[in-house]
Parts: sequence; structure tokens; C-alpha cells
Amino acid sequence: MTDPTDVPALIDATYRAEYRRVFATLVRLLRDFDLAEEAAHDAFAAAVERWPADGVPDNPRAWLVSTGRFKAIDAIRRRAHLAAVRPEVADRIAAVAGANATRDARPVEDDRLALVFACCHPALDRAVQVPLTLREVCGLTTDEIAAAFLVAPAAMAQRIVRGKAKVRDAGIPVAVPDGDDLPERLGSVLAVVYLVFNEGYSATAGPALTRADLSAEAIRLGRLVADLLPDPEAVGLLALMLLHESRRRTRATPGGDIVLLEDQDRGAWDRGLIAEGQALAERALTGGRAGFYALQAAIAAVHAGAATPAATDWVRIAALYDALLAANPTPVVELNRAVAVAMRDGPAAGLALVDQILGRGDLAGYHLAHAARADLLRRLGRTGDARAAYTRALELARQEPERRFLRKRLEQL
Repeated sequence: MTDPTDVPALIDATYRAEYRRVFATLVRLLRDFDLAEEAAHDAFAAAVERWPADGVPDNPRAWLVSTGRFKAIDAIRRRAHLAAVRPEVADRIAAVAGANATRDARPVEDDRLALVFACCHPALDRAVQVPLTLREVCGLTTDEIAAAFLVAPAAMAQRIVRGKAKVRDAGIPVAVPDGDDLPERLGSVLAVVYLVFNEGYSATAGPALTRADLSAEAIRLGRLVADLLPDPEAVGLLALMLLHESRRRTRATPGGDIVLLEDQDRGAWDRGLIAEGQALAERALTGGRAGFYALQAAIAAVHAGAATPAATDWVRIAALYDALLAANPTPVVELNRAVAVAMRDGPAAGLALVDQILGRGDLAGYHLAHAARADLLRRLGRTGDARAAYTRALELARQEPERRFLRKRLEQL
């Protein structure tokens, strides 16, 4: 039996590891975000009370889901009593009771992925689908989601609130679509997985460069999606994530400081992930018209295949960015292309492109745009301008390893 003194730590670890999956299962069963959230918290509160005395169950997640179900039924019955047993409340009781008794055959067996598909309902605008899913299913904060979309946190918060209200008021079902309806939701689902991985690969803020838990969960979901719907873009996204993940342990020093790509120990890259990612990247490119994720995977594959920084095929990478910009003409893609052009044609060529982007007002609040400009200015020997650009990047950066890196660059200048 578990030592009762260890139980609080075990509950805390279970909460961090399992809360979102418990929540996802409860949303599927209850079809109500707010009720599921309340039930999940009630279940963990029950665990705090009962596990020290009864012991930690063999399957904590199953226990929490079962407890959450019954807590939800009790909550609905209380509401039914207060509302004089409205018909819709009675229907909800019946639905929850039925869910406790049976498990429907579903096209998506993983509850968290199923809930991602459910939230990406075509009745919701994609600008709402993806942020709502990232917040409610994946557990990203509003600030993290806002950073991913390059919008103000307050505006993103309003967008998410409106999305939840529309789900509730318009009666949009929080239900897993039929197998035939999955492809139309694939684009939004891939966007969700991609943005979860990005937050794990380079955290928006905080003391650490990466969040391995988010990256691992994104890769897990990406594998499930690629198996379920082996579309070239699903395969490309999985390839992209694996190729980036292969470099994780070389991206920071033991003290947590950033190690740039050209300075990383390529011998320590995960060759197994690289081999799998390269094979998937090639498969994605030959599966039809190359899309957003397939092209990014192809770029990552070129980097992974270079034995040394000097061996990197920047001509190939710049050409792939040309295709990526044509397929997805966004300022961030344009910025990344400018960096590739700088590596191919020299820093002056890249700086001209970055200045065009910033001159339009695009990415004015994006610290990486100013950091890229600062680096190009540094390479051109324009020290004063580089110092000003690094200072602006430092003002905007919120992640501590990036801030340390930028301060070090300023000191070197």
C-alpha cells in the first residue's frame, strides 16, 4: 500500500499528467465543457480526501473519470431539483447515466484526440475552433495562445469566451464526428497539434526553453492522426515534429542557455527520430501537392541531413521557403525565408527583406523579427543599429533563456 505521506505528491503528479485527459473523457461523456471541468475538479478533490485513507487506485485515471461522472450526475440532479426538473435537465441525466453504462463504438478511440476533433466543429469559425481547442482541451494558457496567433491576450480571451458561448447557445454538439466527417476537420486538428508542439519546442515564457511534456503529447496525437487519416499533411506534420524533436537535448546547455543550431553537437542528435522523420518527410512530399507541414518537414530534413553547419544546403532551403511562402503567405514564413536568403546570399540581402516586413508594420511586436534583424546588422558590422535591435528584442522577449541570450549579445557588442 502506498505510504500516506507520499499521496499528496502522487495526487499532484497525477493532476499534472492526467487532468486534461480526464477532462477530455468527461467532456465526451457529458458534452458540456463547464460541467466536465467542474466534475474533473470535484474528482481530484475527492482523491485528496479518499486516497490517503483508501490508497491510490491501480488505475488513477479510470477512478477519476468514474468519480467525475458520478459527481456530474449529482450536480445535474441538484440543478434539476432547483429548476423544477426541466425536460432538458432530465435528458442530461439520462444521457450521463447511459454513458456510464455503455461505451459507444467511435471512429477515434483516444479521448483527447476525439475531443480535439469534436471541438473543431465546422459551425465554428476556424479562428475560434483552434484557440478554443488549445485552451479547453490542450491546456495552453490564453497568453500562450495569443502569442501563437500574434494577437493581444485580451483579444484572444474574448475570442475564446465567444467560442464557448456559441457552443452553448447555438447547441453545437461536443461530440466526435462520424468517420466520414473527420477529413473536413483535419486542417484545424493539425493546426492544434502543431501549435501544441511549438509551445513545447519553444515555450512562450518562463524559465525553460522547452516543455517536453507538450512536445511528447503533440507527437503522440500526431501519430494517432497520421494513422487515422494518412493525409500527406498529417504525415508531414509528424515528420516535422520528429525532426525537430531529434535535436531537443542539444538545444540548451546543462544550465539552460540557448545553443544555436550551428553550435549544436550534431553527433548527439537522435538518429532514430531523424531516420523516421526523413522517411515520413519524403512520403509527404510525394503524396500530392506539397502543403504547409510537408514543406516545413522537407526544410527540417535538409538541416538534419547536414553533417556540419557548412554542409547545409541553403540553396535548397531557400527554394523550399519560396514554395512555403507561396502556399502560406504569412509574415512569419516571410521572416524565416529572409533568414534563409541571408544564409544563401549574404546578410545584406536578408536584412533588406526583414526591413520590408517590419516597414509594413508586420511583426512589430514579434521579438524574433527584431532578433533576426539584430543578428544581420551584427554580421554587417553595424554595431549601433544591432545594439538597438537587440534591445528592442529584449524588451519584447518573455522567455528567460532567450532574454539571457539577447543580453549576452548586447554585452558582446
